[in-house]
Amino acid sequence: MGNKNSCCSYSSPQTSHRVIIPIEDTLHEGEISVSNLQHISERETDDGDADPSQDPTAKTIFIERSKTAIENGMIRRKSQHQIADLRPLKKSSSCSTIYLDDSTVSQPNLKNTVKCVALAIYYHIKNRDSQREIDIFDEKSHPLTRDGVSDDYDKHNPEHRQIYKFVRTLFNAAQLTAECAIITLVYLERLLTYAELDIQPSNWKRIVLGAILLASKVWDDQAVWNVDYCQILKDITVEDMNELERQFLELLQFNINVPSSVYAKYYFDLRTLAEANDLTFPSEPLSKDRAQKLEAMSRVMEDKYAAEAIKNGLKKWSSLDNITNGGTAARRSVAILS
Repeated sequence: MGNKNSCCSYSSPQTSHRVIIPIEDTLHEGEISVSNLQHISERETDDGDADPSQDPTAKTIFIERSKTAIENGMIRRKSQHQIADLRPLKKSSSCSTIYLDDSTVSQPNLKNTVKCVALAIYYHIKNRDSQREIDIFDEKSHPLTRDGVSDDYDKHNPEHRQIYKFVRTLFNAAQLTAECAIITLVYLERLLTYAELDIQPSNWKRIVLGAILLASKVWDDQAVWNVDYCQILKDITVEDMNELERQFLELLQFNINVPSSVYAKYYFDLRTLAEANDLTFPSEPLSKDRAQKLEAMSRVMEDKYAAEAIKNGLKKWSSLDNITNGGTAARRSVAILS
């Protein structure tokens, strides 16, 4: 995208370089060239109209559209916890076994993250407030299969399970990461904001496909080529994938930057949505190997902070190992890991 005339890359298995396609010929009257676009850092949002995909303080759109479901879910969980017979079983740590959440902001759990992203898309479709469309995303104009779509393809909202199956198929086949799923949701909401578009039954598959395509190229060092997606979706052409990517980028105004604070916001909002819908993230027992890695990381960070404190002229803090009480050393207990 460094070339001022570039918009996307046309993938080809025979070449090892990216072919740049000029877009000046595709500009309509009254539009400006890509070279005249403002730099991303110079673009400002209107007051009171913050973009949730860029502003870490703005609420995510999917949280707003699932607000009622989240409130009802929290009330339901609270009432269930008050009834002993309906209280869910919870793994508890003991002297021999320690359970840890298997999902963190830096290494999310893939299966549960994809489920949560699919659920966020479900609420986007279910609680949309208008029917704004763009032709490139319409599945009747650009079908993903040779069979096309039914006459009522735009009438019925897809279920969460259907959305999850579609996203999971792409992620498993392309071997994408959980972080890529979160970036996918960020790009999807940025598209809805910038293009003033609504995700609905007629276009949700192509919007999600475009967001995944772009997120995989931005996030992963070894990106999946457009032609590879054609091996997953057998009936779609490389030309269609290229055009989808090109228009998606144009609608995003080529703004593919995702600040770490925004990424973290989306991760924790997805966890909130998961908790309200009983999509709990699994707790896994702490193994000896993982415990040793955590201990090593703790020691590295402790040494780092100690070195910085000494460098800044501060006295190194005393640990519990050096604290004495009446001349008696503090008692130490050794953790036993199974």
